[in-house]
Amino acid sequence: MISRKEYIFSISIIGLFFFIFGFVTWLNGILIPFLRTSCELNDFQAYFVATAFYIAYFVMALPMSAILKKTGFKNGMSVGLWIMAAGSLIFIPAALSRTFGLFLTGLFVMGAGLTMLQTAVNPYVTIIGPRESAAKRISIMGIANKFAGAIAPIILASIIMKDSHILDEKLACAADAASRAIILDEMAQKVIMPYIVMAVILTLLGLLLKFAHLPEVDTEAEEETTGDVPARKTTIWQFPHLLLGVVALFFYVGVEVIAGDTIIRYGQSLNISMESAKYYTSLTMLGMIFGYLLGIILIPRHLSQSGALKICTVLGVLFSLGAVLVPAGIVFNIPFIDLVTFKSITLVLPLTVLFVALLGFANALVWPAVWPLALNTLGRFTKTGSAMLIMAIAGGALLPLLYGKLAVSFSTQAAYWMCIPCYLIIMYYAFIGHKAGLKNG
Repeated sequence: MISRKEYIFSISIIGLFFFIFGFVTWLNGILIPFLRTSCELNDFQAYFVATAFYIAYFVMALPMSAILKKTGFKNGMSVGLWIMAAGSLIFIPAALSRTFGLFLTGLFVMGAGLTMLQTAVNPYVTIIGPRESAAKRISIMGIANKFAGAIAPIILASIIMKDSHILDEKLACAADAASRAIILDEMAQKVIMPYIVMAVILTLLGLLLKFAHLPEVDTEAEEETTGDVPARKTTIWQFPHLLLGVVALFFYVGVEVIAGDTIIRYGQSLNISMESAKYYTSLTMLGMIFGYLLGIILIPRHLSQSGALKICTVLGVLFSLGAVLVPAGIVFNIPFIDLVTFKSITLVLPLTVLFVALLGFANALVWPAVWPLALNTLGRFTKTGSAMLIMAIAGGALLPLLYGKLAVSFSTQAAYWMCIPCYLIIMYYAFIGHKAGLKNG
C-alpha cells in the first residue's frame, strides 16, 4: 500500500501524462486536412496519418512491455517521452522536403513513444487504487486527456491553417506546377516551429520525471487469482474475458478515432469553412469530457463498470444512425466559445456533424470500463494483458483507413455506416463477453 500523499502526487503526475496523450493524439484531426492539402492527397491517402500513428501501438506494444519489465513504470515513462520528442523532430525534414512518407515516419515514432507511456500508465492507474473504482480514476484521467484533445487542434489550426481561405485562392490561381509547389512548400513549413516546441517540452518532462518520486506498483506480487477463476493459469490465452476485451478495444479505438479525426474533413466535404470546421474535433472531445464527468459521479456507487459500457454501446449505435440518416442540409448557427482565446464565435454546425460529435459522449466510458473488466483476475499476467490491450489500439490505424476508402468510393457521410457493426461488437462484450471464463460472471 502507498500513502495518501504518494497516491495524490502519483495521480497528479499521471494526469499530466494523460494531458500529453490527448494533446499529441488529437493533433491528427487537423493534420489530416492539412497534409491532404500540402502533400496533395485524396481522402484515402490522408487517413494514413491515423494509420502510421496508431499502428505503432500494435507493432511496439509487446517490445515496450518487455522493456518495462526491466526498467519499471517510472523509467519507462521517461523513455517514452524522449521517443516522442525524437518523433516530433522528424517533422522538420518532413516539412522542409514536403515528403508525406517522412511525416508518417515522425507520426510512427511519436506513436511508439506513446505506446511506452500508455503501456505503463494505464495499468498503473488501474492498480494504484481499489479495482472497483478504477473506471472512475481512468475517467478523471480521461478529462485531462480530452481537454487537451479539445484545445490541441484549435491551437495547431490557428498556426498552420491561418488564412487557409487565402491559401486556397492562391492555389486556385497558381499558373503552373512550380508556382503551386512554392505555395505548398510555404504551407508545409508552418508545422516546424510547433513541433520543435513540442520536442523541447517532451524532453524536459522526461528529465523532470527522473527526479520525481513515483512509487512502483508490483503487479507480480498481486494475487494471481480469485475465487472466480481456476486456481492456476499458465498462459495469457487462458483468460477469454481479456481476449474478448482486446477485440472490443480494437473496434472501440477505431470508432473513437473516426469520430475525432474524420469530423473536420467531414465538415469540409459539406462545404463548411475551416473557420468553423476546426472546432469540430473539440466538440467531440467536449462530449467525451461530459461523459467522463458522469462516470466520475455515477461509478461505482450508482452504476457498475459493465452497466456504463452497455449504455455507451447503445448510444453509439443510435448516434451513428443519426450521422448517416440525417440530411446534410440541416445546419445550425450556434454560439460557441473558442477554448483557446475564450472569444465568442458563431459556429456553423450541420446536424449530421453534431451526431458524429456526440459519438464522443457515447465513447467516453468505453475505455475506462473495458480496462478494469479485461484486467480482472490477471495477477502476474497484468503487464502482458496490458500490452495486448494496448495492441488493440491498432483499430485506430485500420478502421479510419477503411472509412477513407468508403468516403472515396461512396461519400463521407455514407462511410459512417461502418460504425454500427463496430458498436455491436463492443455491445457483445458489454453484455456477455466480459464474463467469459469467470465462474460467477
